[in-house]
Amino acid sequence: MDLNGKRVLVTGGALRVGAALSRAFAGAGAQVFIHCRNSREQAGTLASELPGSGHAVVCADFSAGAGGADELWEKLPAPVDILVNNASCYRLPETLAHLYEQVNHLAPVRLMERFAAQKIAEGAAVNLVDQAVLNLHHTEDERYVESRRKLVRATRDFAFRYAKRNLRFNAVAPGPVLPPPGLENSKMEKTLKRVPMGRPVALDDLVSAVLFLAGNSSVTGAVLPVDCGCSLARS
Repeated sequence: MDLNGKRVLVTGGALRVGAALSRAFAGAGAQVFIHCRNSREQAGTLASELPGSGHAVVCADFSAGAGGADELWEKLPAPVDILVNNASCYRLPETLAHLYEQVNHLAPVRLMERFAAQKIAEGAAVNLVDQAVLNLHHTEDERYVESRRKLVRATRDFAFRYAKRNLRFNAVAPGPVLPPPGLENSKMEKTLKRVPMGRPVALDDLVSAVLFLAGNSSVTGAVLPVDCGCSLARS
């Protein structure tokens, strides 16, 4: 599928990995709808800087799960050809751990449902998950990981269900890419000790994997690790 002229929704598309994805799709000639929760100013600045025209900012809070996804979908200015579920939450205190299910599973699944309900000739959804879904030895943050595993199962279910309609659903499972927000100067030394290749995932590599899955018309139901070997780790 040629990305030029396609309409792309990137959730969490204003900052960090999401911003890089928004720029890449716009650079490929797509019209980008940038979703954000609180980063309206950054999203607006990004939209104004993207090449091409018709880019828009849509705000919604996914802490309401499917309701937040519906809120977002109703604000979109046009149908969507490509859905990129990038927004997520991680390392939450126990009092907020219920948000893993809302943000990482229920909201993206609802967006896939709304995406599949459109009358479009072809389309693609790419879900960003986590290398931990492929690592059977991963034991930390179990509620977080389970929310990601549920999204992977949903991805494969949608891929099978909608294959004959030429709608594709895939996932990318990244390893560590950027330091956590607020720790931008961190070298992630403790984290990288557990990465077989000993380095973070290059942001450009992660972005190119998403664009590959969005554009390749023969791939559906795949979970692509882009993790410098993290999913191979034994502990």
